[in-house]
Amino acid sequence: MALAAEVLEDARERGLSVGTAESCTGGLVEASLTAVPGSSDVVMGAVGSYACSAKEALLGVSHETLERVGAVSSECASEMAKGARTALGCDVSVSVTGIAGPGGAVPGKPVGLVWFGVSNGAETRTESVVFPGDRSEVRLRSVMHALGLLKGMCAGTAARS
Repeated sequence: MALAAEVLEDARERGLSVGTAESCTGGLVEASLTAVPGSSDVVMGAVGSYACSAKEALLGVSHETLERVGAVSSECASEMAKGARTALGCDVSVSVTGIAGPGGAVPGKPVGLVWFGVSNGAETRTESVVFPGDRSEVRLRSVMHALGLLKGMCAGTAARS
């Protein structure tokens, strides 16, 4: 996957390490990155946190956040991205949490809604997209979007000295 290779090259040029926190993608973002030969000098790892209890225990997502706004939210995506940086000791991280379907929709949160977080320590941003398609398509589109966000954050992060 060309985009994954670009992420790694951007991170490598700046001396940055990357990591992921994934829910609905189940590790596919990390798998895309680690499919590229030589990725071990950049990729620190991934935290698969499909269950809310794993989001809390492994990434430090607050129980209050999950109770108040749920796992598919800006707040959760932000906390996941920050938590991945801490858990993995990486410079830049991306998080993905959403509803891939076919079930799981609730009022205000349709199938295909995915929240992303990206963090470099100095800033953390979130955004959401509602992707069309079946479960596989939503997951694939989510991976591509997450890689794009990670690439952008790496490009915008100062090189380590």
